[in-house]
Amino acid sequence: MDETRTMTREEAATRLRALADSLAKHNSIEFVRDGGRITVAVPDEVALKVEVELGESNEVEIELTW
Repeated sequence: MDETRTMTREEAATRLRALADSLAKHNSIEFVRDGGRITVAVPDEVALKVEVELGESNEVEIELTW
């Protein structure tokens, strides 16, 4: 699943907070797309990667792997 959407900075922050809350409280995270629901089990330990790219267009990429 790959999703890119344009939204306000505040909407992006709300989305990130919801993801963070789900990670903190549950052992899974859910994504809803096209009427379907995808549940991803997340273990107690994950690798967190934060990448920042500055140039003509700027990018902050946050990646969790396990």
